[in-house]
Amino acid sequence: MEAAGIFTFERLKVWQRSRLLAKKIYEITALEEFPQNEVFNLISQMRRSAISVASNIAEGTVRYTKKDRLRFINVSYSSAVELLNQLIISFELEYISEENYKLLRKKIEEICAMLSGLRKATQSNPRLS
Repeated sequence: MEAAGIFTFERLKVWQRSRLLAKKIYEITALEEFPQNEVFNLISQMRRSAISVASNIAEGTVRYTKKDRLRFINVSYSSAVELLNQLIISFELEYISEENYKLLRKKIEEICAMLSGLRKATQSNPRLS
């Protein structure tokens, strides 16, 4: 924990964006035309994937070794790609609008790019072993 009650992960733009993405996924899956039978299937999976992106970023920041931190960054990246897959399927099944599909896809792509940057920065950090 850092000064003033702020944890390191809270300062990361990639965590901030992934947290907002999770919130947006919750909003869209609640408002769009998903069939009732998808509540415990696709909707639940999309929400879990979105939360996993932010959660793994947060958890990775408190790991001591470079290998461990990279593992959590990779899990976060994988969850983002999983979410993209679910988004594509939802769009193809016409459960979400094209506007929301494009908006969410762009956010996921930005987060993936940021996670790639975080991975590179972590790999090159000489303070981590």
